[in-house]
Amino acid sequence: MQRRHFMQAAAGAGAGLAASGRLWAASAGTPRFLLVFLRGGYDATSLLVPTSSFYREMRPNIAIAPAAPGVQGALALNADWSLHPALQASVLPLVQRRQASFIPFAGTDDTTRSHFETQDRIELGQADNAPQRDFSSGFLNRLASVLQGPDSGPEATQAIAFTDQLPLVLRGTLGVANLSLKNEPKAGDTRLRQALAAMYRGHPLQGPMAEAFQVREDAAREMATPPSDAASGAASSATIAGEMLAANRNAINAKGFELEARRIARLMRERYALGFVDVGGWDTHVGQGNATGYLASRFEELGRGLAGFAEEMGPAAWGSTVVVVLSEFGRTLRENGNRGTDHGHGSVHWVLGGSLAAGAVVGTQQAVEARTLFQNRDLPVLNEYRATLGGLFARLYGLTTAQVGQVFPGAQRRDLGLV
Repeated sequence: MQRRHFMQAAAGAGAGLAASGRLWAASAGTPRFLLVFLRGGYDATSLLVPTSSFYREMRPNIAIAPAAPGVQGALALNADWSLHPALQASVLPLVQRRQASFIPFAGTDDTTRSHFETQDRIELGQADNAPQRDFSSGFLNRLASVLQGPDSGPEATQAIAFTDQLPLVLRGTLGVANLSLKNEPKAGDTRLRQALAAMYRGHPLQGPMAEAFQVREDAAREMATPPSDAASGAASSATIAGEMLAANRNAINAKGFELEARRIARLMRERYALGFVDVGGWDTHVGQGNATGYLASRFEELGRGLAGFAEEMGPAAWGSTVVVVLSEFGRTLRENGNRGTDHGHGSVHWVLGGSLAAGAVVGTQQAVEARTLFQNRDLPVLNEYRATLGGLFARLYGLTTAQVGQVFPGAQRRDLGLV
């Protein structure tokens, strides 16, 4: 086999590597971070429901009513916020154990309401006043580079994207694998591996080639072990068209996410310190429902996946793990004529982990009423994502101000006391 065929062979082995990285064996106390990106701009005010009467006035058909005897309604978290009832069996127990928190009025300063513009902006994590964007540098790759350091030893930080292609957030100077879990990986061809090893011995691509096969075989081995409570049922995609479909950017659907989340947990528990996965199907312009319906089903499936991830990690590894769930933007507070919602601004970010220190709802907040809406339609952004993630990373990894600046150039980190 000629060397120009290497990347094709590596892709066939189930992993793409941009450059050489180091493999390592994670210990129970190793901090782990998983970013879950909900592509499509999910309706955050159906997840974290305002208790204000103004919210219900703006949504005569799709508001989540308060829980009451015989009524499946929003689950009170405090005087101002409640949780969607679809998460009662999955995420609410994590909240009650102080293992899940929510940051309302969260997001980016981008106001284009463009799925693609804002998704890119978030994944790149670069300064808003930068002369131009560098699409070769995502913030998780920069975080991995900071954690690995210039003189890293054999237990260097390892990152992975559980996606078909390497996402912007993990592109950069550090070599990162991407592995799709839509279909269970199969063990590689031993003869092919041996032939490539001989061909590339002493060549700069020797390390990436070996790691591509190793990722493939590790994943195949982990997938062959049944999860502790495997999800059942075949995955299916919601029937959506045009922009709503394009906004997913080929992300997996929430349907069947629990099985994928458990697979991710088994791999991160044993091997990876940083992970990324995206989930599509959140662009709800039409018929999103309320306590039941399309969006409620997506929340239920996502919640089961996140709870399954926590369970599959096991108490020791979960205690040093943080999961952040975010989306490119929120949606309009007022429902539209199709009993859905349109592209908005402020969103709600989720933070989950076995050793959180914060309460159920954290960050800067204000009343949800007409006078506080952004451009008379949306929740404003009061908790900018680069600042809050910078504060989280500083606590989780002990990063200095300068190191946080390498991950998020120009950002002013905010410590919300999450961990």
